[in-house]
Amino acid sequence: MRRCLCSPGLAALALLSGCAGGGLGLGRYSLVRPEPEAVARDTMLVTPTIAWNKAPRGRYDIDREENWTLNGPLLDGLTFIGGLENDKRIVRQRRKADRLVPNFRADMSPQDIAAMIESFYRIRGGATRFEMTGLQPRTFLGRSGFQFDYTHLGGDEVERQGRAVGAIIDGRFYLALFDAAKMHYFPAGLPEFERIVESARLRG
Repeated sequence: MRRCLCSPGLAALALLSGCAGGGLGLGRYSLVRPEPEAVARDTMLVTPTIAWNKAPRGRYDIDREENWTLNGPLLDGLTFIGGLENDKRIVRQRRKADRLVPNFRADMSPQDIAAMIESFYRIRGGATRFEMTGLQPRTFLGRSGFQFDYTHLGGDEVERQGRAVGAIIDGRFYLALFDAAKMHYFPAGLPEFERIVESARLRG
Protein backbone atom coordinates (compact mmCIF):
# COMPACT_ATOMS: atom_id res chain seq x y z
CA MET A 1 0.00 0.00 0.00
CA ARG A 2 1.25 3.49 -0.83
CA ARG A 3 2.25 5.72 2.05
CA CYS A 4 -0.65 7.96 3.14
CA LEU A 5 -0.23 11.28 4.89
CA CYS A 6 -2.85 13.07 6.95
CA SER A 7 -2.83 16.55 8.46
CA PRO A 8 -5.48 18.19 10.65
CA GLY A 9 -4.48 21.53 9.12
CA LEU A 10 -5.53 20.53 5.62
CA ALA A 11 -9.07 21.90 5.87
CA ALA A 12 -9.39 22.34 2.11
CA LEU A 13 -9.40 18.58 1.67
CA ALA A 14 -11.67 17.69 4.59
CA LEU A 15 -14.20 16.07 2.24
CA LEU A 16 -11.52 14.01 0.59
CA SER A 17 -8.96 13.18 3.22
CA GLY A 18 -10.73 11.12 5.85
CA CYS A 19 -8.67 13.01 8.45
CA ALA A 20 -9.99 13.12 11.98
CA GLY A 21 -8.10 15.03 14.62
CA GLY A 22 -4.35 14.76 14.94
CA GLY A 23 -3.53 12.17 12.31
CA LEU A 24 -4.33 8.54 11.75
CA GLY A 25 -2.26 5.38 11.66
CA LEU A 26 -1.50 3.80 8.32
CA GLY A 27 -3.22 0.60 9.46
CA ARG A 28 -6.62 2.23 9.10
CA TYR A 29 -6.20 2.67 5.36
CA SER A 30 -7.08 -0.31 3.17
CA LEU A 31 -5.92 -1.31 -0.28
CA VAL A 32 -8.31 -0.97 -3.22
CA ARG A 33 -7.19 -3.36 -5.94
CA PRO A 34 -7.54 -2.68 -9.71
CA GLU A 35 -10.74 -4.66 -10.08
CA PRO A 36 -14.50 -3.98 -9.77
CA GLU A 37 -15.25 -2.36 -6.41
CA ALA A 38 -18.58 -1.45 -4.79
CA VAL A 39 -18.40 2.04 -3.27
CA ALA A 40 -20.46 4.48 -1.20
CA ARG A 41 -22.56 1.95 0.72
CA ASP A 42 -22.59 -0.39 -2.30
CA THR A 43 -24.60 2.08 -4.39
CA MET A 44 -22.12 2.20 -7.28
CA LEU A 45 -19.70 -0.22 -8.91
CA VAL A 46 -16.45 1.21 -10.26
CA THR A 47 -13.36 -0.38 -11.78
CA PRO A 48 -10.01 1.31 -11.04
CA THR A 49 -7.10 0.32 -13.26
CA ILE A 50 -4.42 0.97 -10.62
CA ALA A 51 -4.31 0.40 -6.85
CA TRP A 52 -5.76 3.08 -4.54
CA ASN A 53 -5.91 3.50 -0.77
CA LYS A 54 -9.33 3.70 0.90
CA ALA A 55 -9.25 6.33 3.65
CA PRO A 56 -10.82 5.83 7.08
CA ARG A 57 -14.00 7.76 7.82
CA GLY A 58 -13.34 11.33 8.96
CA ARG A 59 -15.24 13.56 11.35
CA TYR A 60 -17.06 15.42 8.55
CA ASP A 61 -17.82 12.40 6.33
CA ILE A 62 -21.44 11.44 5.78
CA ASP A 63 -22.66 7.84 5.74
CA ARG A 64 -23.07 7.77 1.97
CA GLU A 65 -19.52 8.94 1.29
CA GLU A 66 -16.31 7.03 0.52
CA ASN A 67 -12.82 8.50 0.04
CA TRP A 68 -9.75 7.16 -1.77
CA THR A 69 -6.26 8.52 -2.30
CA LEU A 70 -3.27 7.56 -4.46
CA ASN A 71 -0.45 9.45 -2.77
CA GLY A 72 -1.98 10.62 0.50
CA PRO A 73 -4.68 13.22 1.23
CA LEU A 74 -2.17 16.08 1.26
CA LEU A 75 -1.69 15.44 -2.45
CA ASP A 76 -4.81 13.90 -3.98
CA GLY A 77 -8.23 12.48 -3.15
CA LEU A 78 -11.21 10.85 -4.81
CA THR A 79 -14.65 11.13 -3.21
CA PHE A 80 -17.76 9.11 -4.01
CA ILE A 81 -21.23 10.03 -2.75
CA GLY A 82 -23.91 7.46 -3.53
CA GLY A 83 -27.67 7.73 -3.25
CA LEU A 84 -27.88 10.82 -1.04
CA GLU A 85 -31.51 11.50 -0.21
CA ASN A 86 -33.43 14.75 -0.63
CA ASP A 87 -32.77 17.38 2.06
CA LYS A 88 -29.63 15.63 3.34
CA ARG A 89 -26.21 17.19 3.80
CA ILE A 90 -23.05 16.47 1.80
CA VAL A 91 -21.00 17.08 4.97
CA ARG A 92 -21.60 16.63 8.69
CA GLN A 93 -22.14 19.98 10.38
CA ARG A 94 -23.76 21.37 13.49
CA ARG A 95 -27.24 22.76 12.90
CA LYS A 96 -26.39 25.88 14.91
CA ALA A 97 -23.16 26.65 13.05
CA ASP A 98 -22.85 30.28 11.90
CA ARG A 99 -22.59 29.25 8.24
CA LEU A 100 -24.07 26.05 6.83
CA VAL A 101 -23.46 24.23 3.57
CA PRO A 102 -26.87 23.97 1.85
CA ASN A 103 -28.62 20.61 1.94
CA PHE A 104 -29.04 18.64 -1.28
CA ARG A 105 -32.47 18.97 -2.87
CA ALA A 106 -33.79 16.60 -5.49
CA ASP A 107 -34.91 19.52 -7.70
CA MET A 108 -31.45 21.14 -7.83
CA SER A 109 -30.07 22.17 -11.21
CA PRO A 110 -26.42 21.42 -12.11
CA GLN A 111 -25.69 25.09 -11.30
CA ASP A 112 -27.27 24.65 -7.85
CA ILE A 113 -25.17 21.56 -7.17
CA ALA A 114 -22.00 23.32 -8.28
CA ALA A 115 -22.85 26.18 -5.90
CA MET A 116 -23.47 23.69 -3.07
CA ILE A 117 -20.05 22.11 -3.60
CA GLU A 118 -18.43 25.54 -3.80
CA SER A 119 -20.06 26.45 -0.49
CA PHE A 120 -18.52 23.36 1.07
CA TYR A 121 -15.04 24.48 0.07
CA ARG A 122 -15.62 28.05 1.23
CA ILE A 123 -17.38 27.25 4.52
CA ARG A 124 -16.06 23.89 5.66
CA GLY A 125 -12.91 23.70 3.55
CA GLY A 126 -11.64 27.18 4.35
CA ALA A 127 -11.00 28.14 0.73
CA THR A 128 -9.83 31.72 0.34
CA ARG A 129 -10.43 31.48 -3.41
CA PHE A 130 -12.65 29.17 -5.48
CA GLU A 131 -13.11 29.41 -9.24
CA MET A 132 -15.39 27.14 -11.25
CA THR A 133 -15.06 26.54 -15.00
CA GLY A 134 -16.56 24.40 -17.69
CA LEU A 135 -19.96 23.41 -16.28
CA GLN A 136 -21.43 21.10 -18.91
CA PRO A 137 -23.76 18.12 -19.39
CA ARG A 138 -22.23 14.67 -19.04
CA THR A 139 -23.56 11.14 -18.80
CA PHE A 140 -22.86 9.50 -15.43
CA LEU A 141 -24.05 6.06 -14.32
CA GLY A 142 -25.89 5.79 -17.61
CA ARG A 143 -28.05 8.85 -16.91
CA SER A 144 -27.97 12.54 -17.80
CA GLY A 145 -25.69 14.37 -15.40
CA PHE A 146 -23.12 17.13 -15.25
CA GLN A 147 -19.41 17.88 -15.01
CA PHE A 148 -17.48 20.92 -13.85
CA ASP A 149 -13.86 21.76 -13.13
CA TYR A 150 -12.60 24.12 -10.45
CA THR A 151 -9.52 25.47 -8.73
CA HIS A 152 -9.24 26.55 -5.11
CA LEU A 153 -6.72 27.91 -2.65
CA GLY A 154 -6.93 27.06 1.03
CA GLY A 155 -5.27 28.24 4.19
CA ASP A 156 -2.19 26.14 3.46
CA GLU A 157 -1.56 28.25 0.31
CA VAL A 158 -1.45 25.19 -1.95
CA GLU A 159 -3.21 25.63 -5.29
CA ARG A 160 -5.55 22.70 -5.97
CA GLN A 161 -7.65 21.64 -8.90
CA GLY A 162 -10.67 19.39 -9.09
CA ARG A 163 -13.27 17.81 -11.33
CA ALA A 164 -16.77 16.82 -10.23
CA VAL A 165 -19.03 14.45 -12.19
CA GLY A 166 -22.50 13.69 -10.90
CA ALA A 167 -26.17 13.06 -11.51
CA ILE A 168 -29.52 13.08 -9.75
CA ILE A 169 -31.19 9.71 -10.28
CA ASP A 170 -34.66 8.96 -8.91
CA GLY A 171 -34.34 11.93 -6.57
CA ARG A 172 -30.97 10.86 -5.14
CA PHE A 173 -27.55 12.42 -5.60
CA TYR A 174 -24.54 10.54 -7.00
CA LEU A 175 -21.09 12.10 -7.28
CA ALA A 176 -17.48 11.28 -8.15
CA LEU A 177 -15.04 14.09 -7.37
CA PHE A 178 -11.27 14.20 -7.85
CA ASP A 179 -9.28 16.92 -6.07
CA ALA A 180 -5.47 17.22 -6.06
CA ALA A 181 -2.53 19.59 -5.91
CA LYS A 182 -2.61 21.48 -9.20
CA MET A 183 1.06 20.95 -9.93
CA HIS A 184 1.66 17.37 -11.09
CA TYR A 185 -0.88 15.45 -9.01
CA PHE A 186 -4.09 16.64 -10.68
CA PRO A 187 -2.91 16.07 -14.28
CA ALA A 188 -1.23 12.81 -13.25
CA GLY A 189 -4.38 11.41 -11.62
CA LEU A 190 -7.03 12.78 -14.00
CA PRO A 191 -6.78 10.00 -16.64
CA GLU A 192 -7.40 7.36 -13.97
CA PHE A 193 -10.31 9.37 -12.58
CA GLU A 194 -11.81 9.50 -16.08
CA ARG A 195 -11.46 5.74 -16.44
CA ILE A 196 -13.21 5.24 -13.09
CA VAL A 197 -16.05 7.61 -14.05
CA GLU A 198 -16.56 5.85 -17.37
CA SER A 199 -16.64 2.48 -15.60
CA ALA A 200 -19.18 3.56 -12.96
CA ARG A 201 -22.47 1.66 -12.82
CA LEU A 202 -25.46 1.74 -10.47
CA ARG A 203 -25.93 -1.26 -8.20
CA GLY A 204 -29.25 -2.75 -7.25
